[in-house]
Amino acid sequence: MENNLNEKLYEELKRRGLYEADEDDEDEMDNEDMDDEDIDDEDDSEDESEDEVGSNDNFCEMVCNILHSRNQAHVFHLQTKSYAEHIALNTYYDGIVDLFDGIIESYQGKYGIISNFKTFKIEQYKNGKKTISYFERLLDIIEENRDSVEDSYLQNQIDTVQELINSTIYKLRFLK
Repeated sequence: MENNLNEKLYEELKRRGLYEADEDDEDEMDNEDMDDEDIDDEDDSEDESEDEVGSNDNFCEMVCNILHSRNQAHVFHLQTKSYAEHIALNTYYDGIVDLFDGIIESYQGKYGIISNFKTFKIEQYKNGKKTISYFERLLDIIEENRDSVEDSYLQNQIDTVQELINSTIYKLRFLK
């Protein structure tokens, strides 16, 4: 028990930058048995500090707008009097959630947790042209910010989001 207490004390001091162990001390601590609970606690504290990101503002701008588009589309869906628009918007807001989750989870798996999400004001439904204009602006935002990541798998996921948006624009524009 005394060894575990000493280990915890050493770890806490090192974490706070108040103790620098020399190689002999580190080898000694590495060789001592630690129970699973101690290992889990250590991993959690490291994960919290290492995995916090938020420096990729352009990526965040893009994904925050995609996330917002789900709620915006739902408001348009509830306010339109056009059945075709109602169905097209329903398809969009049902589909975008899984696509958004895929992008965020893939990104965070490689780069860490995004910590700078932001929100946007909901627009009220005016007419079909304004709704199409909203989705066209969303496409512009995505296009302007998509090069904030270079990974091909993330680019493919972004392509799929654009595919859903363009399909929605088609339905809003041509299906009555």
